[in-house]
Amino acid sequence: MSTWINGRKGTRIDYRDRGLQYGDGVFETMRVRGGEVRLLQYHLERLYAGCRRLQIELPALRVLRREIQSAGGGRRAGILKLIVTRGPGARGYRPTGLECCTRILSLHAVPPSVRALPGAQNSMRAAVRVRLCTTPLGLNPALAGLKTLNRLESVLARAEWRDGRVWEGLMRDMDENIVCGTMSNLFLRTGCLLLTPALDRCGVAGVMRRWILQAAGGVGLRPVERRVRWQDLTTAEEVFMSNAVVGLKSVTVIERGRERLKFTSFEAANQLRIRLDLL
Repeated sequence: MSTWINGRKGTRIDYRDRGLQYGDGVFETMRVRGGEVRLLQYHLERLYAGCRRLQIELPALRVLRREIQSAGGGRRAGILKLIVTRGPGARGYRPTGLECCTRILSLHAVPPSVRALPGAQNSMRAAVRVRLCTTPLGLNPALAGLKTLNRLESVLARAEWRDGRVWEGLMRDMDENIVCGTMSNLFLRTGCLLLTPALDRCGVAGVMRRWILQAAGGVGLRPVERRVRWQDLTTAEEVFMSNAVVGLKSVTVIERGRERLKFTSFEAANQLRIRLDLL
């Protein structure tokens, strides 16, 4: 692993940093393929949108682009993680407005479990099992959609299972609506309708989710964002999940206690993967 702090190689962070003290910041996890950061513009747009909402002042866009391209450019494969905090500050929750943001950029190898077969070959063999988690997501429209450093709900949910056969867990809000996975977004296909949970009250709006919603029309799908209930899963023909690192993961089994939902269709996900492989 290689790490850069504010554009310079290093690993030391000021203990007063508000990212450490309060989780005051945002982050992006990006996939490097063929020397390029996939969906980099989407990542940067979400990063800057999150910082605007939190009132964290970022350096000029050209500075961040240069640092990201220097870290990931020219590499065949890798995972880049960029953390932006408000920076070191005085004690107390209230920012002074004088803080200078901290940028932490780290480059990681792609885990073997993430190296998927290309395009339509990634079907039944690569389909995954997921489960329904009991840890709920709190409702907070002020932070909905953002990828902040406050990920304790996902940490608790991911600690619910140790079964290596289960790839991901589905999380619900306080009203029992299914919102997302611990690290991914959810999609359900019935006919030509592609349904994904609305993220106006909680959850993270993934950059891969954004790409899928925009690409869906090109493969004959009509994307819809709304509340999703367990009943919607029981009537879906196909289910898949997404994030910026793995791309799309078809789901073959969803567990809820002793109940099992099984899926054998991977058509929409495979069509979208073929398009994604061209990026």
